[in-house]
Amino acid sequence: MSTAITHLVKEVDAAGVDPRVLELVHLRASQINGCSACVFAGIASAKKHGETDERLHNVATWRETPFFTEQERAALALAEAATRIQDGAPGVTDEIWAAAAARFEEKQLSAIILHLAMTNMVNRINHTVREQAGKTW
Repeated sequence: MSTAITHLVKEVDAAGVDPRVLELVHLRASQINGCSACVFAGIASAKKHGETDERLHNVATWRETPFFTEQERAALALAEAATRIQDGAPGVTDEIWAAAAARFEEKQLSAIILHLAMTNMVNRINHTVREQAGKTW
């Protein structure tokens, strides 16, 4: 990993966001982007942070399940909106932003946004180089 990315990861980690929330948003963005390498590695990493199979299997359908807190739901909605910006998608609406801002401190919210940006970047790199699932970080 490059030094620059290492510094970004340290900033995210220092912001005080529950690591399981970061794992959930990473997994959801990677699912949306179809990045098998990041989905595979993200699930392994989430399990190391104590995430359950039940919740991991339901990240793609988080709106229809009772398994996620309001804070996690706000983070997942932000992850989807920040990731789905192609083809005229509305992106992060005022409602989505307000829900996330109400549940996270400013430093935490900044860290989640940075984490999502890095996830989307790595998803695109993996697509470009045709990285396959099976590796973990």
